[in-house]
Amino acid sequence: MSLVIGLDTGGTYTDAALLDAASGQVLATGKALTTREDLSIGLGGAIARVLDTYVTRNGQTDGAKSGGGKPGDIGLVSLSTTLATNAVVEGVGGRVGLVMIGFDEATLERADLARALGQDPVAFITGGHKPDGGVQAMLDRDTLRHAAKTLGDEVSAFAIAGHFATRNPEHEIAARDLLRELTGLPITCSHELSSALGGAAPRPDSVTECTADQSTGTVDHGHGSDHGRPGADLSVDGGQG
Repeated sequence: MSLVIGLDTGGTYTDAALLDAASGQVLATGKALTTREDLSIGLGGAIARVLDTYVTRNGQTDGAKSGGGKPGDIGLVSLSTTLATNAVVEGVGGRVGLVMIGFDEATLERADLARALGQDPVAFITGGHKPDGGVQAMLDRDTLRHAAKTLGDEVSAFAIAGHFATRNPEHEIAARDLLRELTGLPITCSHELSSALGGAAPRPDSVTECTADQSTGTVDHGHGSDHGRPGADLSVDGGQG
């Protein structure tokens, strides 16, 4: 059985629902107060209510299986980013460091990135690719290391935009791995968000999505109930409404 827990963090309540993806049947629902200081607390409470209902209805009590209904049945936990989206709109998210590979400063104005960034820092790194995916210039790892050292304590996350990364994401991936190794911070790459071409004009959503990601960075889907924890993958889904 392919089971999914869907979560939505609203301004007051955090809602959870357990869905059988194959049949479309809702098996259990749960609700808890949203805890803005640490979203994982409210999410853990909502997940626990769903698991308790599912396990109890299916005959498993005190951790002993008697006919099904175990947390291991759940294959995916899907989190809606309502609060993270609100954080972007309200401008209350943490600071994001933008790493631009193969671009010049004029790109900020052309792509409307200056408005999206506000006062957040930008690092311009030599590198990037051509429209055919060939190397435009070698990735300047020394400057990237310097950016990690100087910006690592100023920001909560990094967004990386590489010139024609949709054609060849090699430099974005290399930069992501190096920044992650040096800072341990959340990182979003532009090629992960869209496959649409726009090599000379990186999209502002690489910054806003990064803000959204770090706004939900405290979420640990390992929270469960007394009956156990769902050993499931976590999907963070953007709300467009």
